[in-house]
Amino acid sequence: MDLSFTPEQEAYRQKVREWLVDNIPEGWGTPQFQWPNDEQERGAILREWDRKLHEGGFAGISWPKEYGGQGLTHVEEIIYDEEAGKLNAPGGINVLGKLLLGPTLLQFGSEEQKQRFLPPLLSGEEIWCQGFSEPNAGSDLAALQTRAELDGDEWVITGQKVWTSYAHHADWCFVLARTDQEAPKHRGISFILVPMHAEGVSVRPLVQLNKNKDFNEVFFDNVRVPKENVVGGVNNGWKVAMGTLGFERGTLALGRQVRFQNEFNELVKLAGDTRATDGTLVKDNPYFRQKLVEIFNDIRIMRYHGLKTISQLLNEGKLGPEASLQKLFWTTMHVNLGEAGMEVLGEQAPYWGTDSVGRGKIQDTYFGSRGATIYAGSTQIQKNIISEMILGMPR
Repeated sequence: MDLSFTPEQEAYRQKVREWLVDNIPEGWGTPQFQWPNDEQERGAILREWDRKLHEGGFAGISWPKEYGGQGLTHVEEIIYDEEAGKLNAPGGINVLGKLLLGPTLLQFGSEEQKQRFLPPLLSGEEIWCQGFSEPNAGSDLAALQTRAELDGDEWVITGQKVWTSYAHHADWCFVLARTDQEAPKHRGISFILVPMHAEGVSVRPLVQLNKNKDFNEVFFDNVRVPKENVVGGVNNGWKVAMGTLGFERGTLALGRQVRFQNEFNELVKLAGDTRATDGTLVKDNPYFRQKLVEIFNDIRIMRYHGLKTISQLLNEGKLGPEASLQKLFWTTMHVNLGEAGMEVLGEQAPYWGTDSVGRGKIQDTYFGSRGATIYAGSTQIQKNIISEMILGMPR
């Protein structure tokens, strides 16, 4: 594998870095940045960032120009993700549309769907959320109960989704619904594009431990959707959804790796300012030094594994079950990073806030890492996929 970049790609990296420095909101990622308490104000900031990315030419970097993209390659996409990660740039409010729906439509969508939905997605005019998980169908996604019944030229959707990020801001939702009640568990499911402002859609925020309201419950009460809003064919939704989850599990590794490196650097700095119970600095304590070295090594491995995954996408045009290896590795590593941080904090760990040791960043890492073991398929599901589809073990 060639791990170097061409002179043209390095020039693109410099262009990205300069643009980010000039456009990231002032004070972003520092204690001086005042993140609004009002959820709508937060959404406005992230919408503005999506708008800026589009105007600057950094939305849909590898997408075809005919759908509003930049017509470059996944390498340029990688470069942007790395530079954005180094500067802790905002992710925007349409991350699910860009990361999940866009690539899914490019692979499975009709020409009409691509022309209709991709340009306003990239410009930030239409925000998307994901309607997969249900109260009784989280990791066992095929057990979903949301129904879609055809009535003339429309699907009538009834059911509930949960843990729906950004639903309170979204204009559209890509929903998995059962369209054949008699089909086997993994069949009879369709991938449907649903307007969030349609009659019968209601959103209920879920308040998190940190008082944020990023997640929601979404209810569909006889919501009517045109039958042409099915992506990839009726009753073929499981295949489409697996493609969607493959993008979520495998394509963000390099951007995440850089952000994890930033978190690790914060932890190392904290270790240099904190004393263990024996009075020595944490950074000089053999127990903590071993933990920190292992985490550092894993972050580097994550980068190389990410490059391998992207190489597969470049050469084959799609991701296979190997994306589960990547997801399992980085979630396990991130949990270890969060736990090590809490150990370093010791008796200071319960004090979580901007005025606490480390300004609460370690606690954010700790709790955030736990969520990553669930979304995009839980750790247990990833192990099942690896054992069955890569190692060839029986079910």
